[in-house]
Amino acid sequence: MNRIASVIKRLFEGAVQMLYPRHCPVCDGIVKPWGEKICLDCLPKLKPVTAPWCMQCGKKLAGESEYCGNCGPGKHNYARGRALYEYGSVAVPIYRFKYGGRQEYADFFGEQMAEYLGDFIRSIRPDGIVPIPLHPRRRAKRGYNQAELLARVIGARMELPVYTDILVRVKNTVPLKKLNPKERQNNLKKAFNISGNDVKLKTILIVDDIYTIGATIDEAANVFRNAGVECICFVTLACGTGL
Repeated sequence: MNRIASVIKRLFEGAVQMLYPRHCPVCDGIVKPWGEKICLDCLPKLKPVTAPWCMQCGKKLAGESEYCGNCGPGKHNYARGRALYEYGSVAVPIYRFKYGGRQEYADFFGEQMAEYLGDFIRSIRPDGIVPIPLHPRRRAKRGYNQAELLARVIGARMELPVYTDILVRVKNTVPLKKLNPKERQNNLKKAFNISGNDVKLKTILIVDDIYTIGATIDEAANVFRNAGVECICFVTLACGTGL
């Protein structure tokens, strides 16, 4: 029965692609060859974060230190994190993914995160995945939450539950790209809240699109720590370079 359902699903997906061809997450053209999720010529343009990386946030390091200049014991509210790509190689695709309506990019990016960050995710043994939420007004304007799309693909690939109603954004913050590090931290204070009175998960994996200095992840992790969560880790699609 599962085999029949799988065949039907593939036939349906093939029909959808015939009617609505998939766009490449890199060049945004129709994917070549047909049936792939990214143009094979575009794939080398994406630069995964390679070792050595910061032991806490996962940014690529230039030297031999275990931590980047923004990390170290006691500096963050989360335990550990990893990112898939160097931000410079994926900045334009992420912009289209977030602001250009390219929800379909989530299929490729989420699968890549599950594949290449899968060992890290399994090592922390999360009870569930929580995407960073958008404020309701921003989500209504955009029509979707890119972090949630990534989280759902990762959850499906790794057979982990995704919780989209635990963490809520109660403050409509200014876009972080317009702010310096100190302004980012102040901007995100009290930005999140827990929906409900009790969080029963002990280990949580937060999913977001970009990690810069960690202000968003830190604020979300702080809320979860206050709610009794024992371990908070994260994965993101991209991150900057460590100092």
